[in-house]
Amino acid sequence: MTAIQTSGLARRFGDVVAVESLDLHVRDGEAYGFLGPNGAGKSTTINMLLGFTPPSSGSGTVLGYDIEDESLAIRQSIGVLPEDFGMYERLTARKHVQFAIDTKGATDDPDDLLSRVGLSDAADRKAGGFSTGMKQRVALAMALVGEPELLILDEPSSGIDPNGAREMRAIIQEELDRGATVFFSSHIMEQVEAICDRVGIMSGGRLVAEDSIDALKDQFDDESRLILTVDAVPDGIVSRLEPVDGVLDVRVDGTDIVTSVSNSRSKAVVINAVEDAGGVIADITAEDHSLDDLFAAFTTGDGATRGDARASRAEAALEEVDA
Repeated sequence: MTAIQTSGLARRFGDVVAVESLDLHVRDGEAYGFLGPNGAGKSTTINMLLGFTPPSSGSGTVLGYDIEDESLAIRQSIGVLPEDFGMYERLTARKHVQFAIDTKGATDDPDDLLSRVGLSDAADRKAGGFSTGMKQRVALAMALVGEPELLILDEPSSGIDPNGAREMRAIIQEELDRGATVFFSSHIMEQVEAICDRVGIMSGGRLVAEDSIDALKDQFDDESRLILTVDAVPDGIVSRLEPVDGVLDVRVDGTDIVTSVSNSRSKAVVINAVEDAGGVIADITAEDHSLDDLFAAFTTGDGATRGDARASRAEAALEEVDA
């Protein structure tokens, strides 16, 4: 079964197009990262999926339920951690979780769920004194009620320290291991890269890229560095490497041969050329572009190192995605 599917989904607010012709396909059991800068249309999309915001056009289903006609069934069948989770200040953490249990007609133990998110010691504390991170943990415990088939998490690590973020990743992985689907939006690229099977990148209300992170990286014929540490630099190695297809720059720094290459295929050619020249390679360091770089290129056409040339390559990659 497809966990989330939309066709031509759009939402307009007057003359403002928040989401334009969105075709999403989230597979059952996968971790899908939904990325984009502020104002890209992520929150509007999530609100449409949950039935809080009606679409202006298009259609969609969540766990087979229609997002307009069966929104209540959707919300009862999934777990949601919203970005701005409001809590009742006079209620304890346990009562918040118990409320979610009662609403879903589930049989979970609230103390077990609070223990799972690291809040056992705060179960009887009133939410009015909670930090942002503690509120996020309570919201996650509520989202886990009933072992939902689908979790929709909007910025789940907001306000959580690095230890808490690691615990959050571990919980998400546990949910994936039991067969749940996880759809989440996050600005923390390391977390996305560590968890996600695929990502979708929104920009200006449009889905501008969708694939595995490795596949998206492969679409970029972009510069990276390859550093080869050798026992002794072979004579004439710079002039030997400069003509290699894809090599943009070569320099020698002590016993390091530092090359800038435009694609991953060139790296193997460089390594072979150094060895053919008599160099004994002691270490290899590859510095590739991160998910942060991909995100910047897809959403702004601007990268960290290449300026207008990088923007042109990003636009070409987007044309390939849209083709």
